[in-house]
Amino acid sequence: MLPFGYAVRNLFRDPKSLFQAVLGSALVVLMVMVAAALNDGMAGVLSASGSPRNAILLGAGSEDSVLRSEISERAAGIAESSLNGLAEIAGVRAVSPEIHQMTLVSAAGSDQRQALVRGVTERAPLVYTKMTVTEGTFARPGGVMVGRLAWRRLGLPKDALGPGREIVVEDVTMTVAGVFAAPGTVMESEIWMDLNDLRSLSLRKNLSCVVLRLDGGAFPDVDLFAKQRLDLELAALRESDYFARLSAFYAPIRGMTWMTAILIATGALLGGLNTLYAAFSPRIREIATLQAIGYGRGAILFSLIQEATLAALCGAVVAATAAVLFLEGVAVSFSIGSFVLRVTPVVAAVGFGTGLGLGLVGAIPPGLRCLLPPVHEALRSAG
Repeated sequence: MLPFGYAVRNLFRDPKSLFQAVLGSALVVLMVMVAAALNDGMAGVLSASGSPRNAILLGAGSEDSVLRSEISERAAGIAESSLNGLAEIAGVRAVSPEIHQMTLVSAAGSDQRQALVRGVTERAPLVYTKMTVTEGTFARPGGVMVGRLAWRRLGLPKDALGPGREIVVEDVTMTVAGVFAAPGTVMESEIWMDLNDLRSLSLRKNLSCVVLRLDGGAFPDVDLFAKQRLDLELAALRESDYFARLSAFYAPIRGMTWMTAILIATGALLGGLNTLYAAFSPRIREIATLQAIGYGRGAILFSLIQEATLAALCGAVVAATAAVLFLEGVAVSFSIGSFVLRVTPVVAAVGFGTGLGLGLVGAIPPGLRCLLPPVHEALRSAG
């Protein structure tokens, strides 16, 4: 075997080729890490948004989107009085009647943007246990409460939606009463307001859904209730199942991010192959000399792979550093919410695995091109 130092010394023989190889590898790894972070973030926020202890009553036939759902306002009271095993705090049962409305929202000096506005009552915190008010107060009539990532959804500066600021919903100016957090859920990009306020703004008579928190009760009982009350035209879903459906709906989009990353990576890999061909070709005579003095083709190829892998891993380190500096914590919006990109150990492992694969695979074709010619012909070559 050739010594490892031989591969390291050869790596720095042509600084220009080394720079090109490291840069190409860094771009590929960074693209793959972005795709992994996007997929991880979107899948994570959708899976974390649904609790298996929460059940949703929504309109029959609207199981795929609560935004299309309409149910009678009576459904909340009837469900509360008919179902056993609901969570209860201080004598108040965890039943949250809600209206979900995608509408245009703007703040001072900003353009109108689509945002999800949720009409709730003071019972909503009993159902959504991850939700906590971090600034100001809960939404009262005449005011709104914004998720801590709503600024990203509306394209505003991060501090533009604090308590006391004003936003315009359906051409009505409302004051921000508070800011809430619900870590890892889509709710953090929503705007919550009093149920009756949103009913007036949207001119709706019906609810979108009723969310129940179970405590000892079983979901089949809720499902049976929905099927028995044909007059209410209800369907029941576990909240976790509802978001699992949404996650499946967005699977093609996540696939597109991977496909984009793979296409870019393929182009960069081909460019990297050209760089390695250019780096290895002038060394055909040197490689033939190594064979002439007794080194086997396998040992020489292994040394060339070591060179390429070291360069690719250097690129992976550069990409990982760039990801931590510029990718970590970036808020990304999609149609129903926002999520924060995180450079998790899994994302970092995918990046370094990609760099390792580039080095291992990328060195083989140009290495074989240098090794396959007969030794006597290679020794007479101009390389």
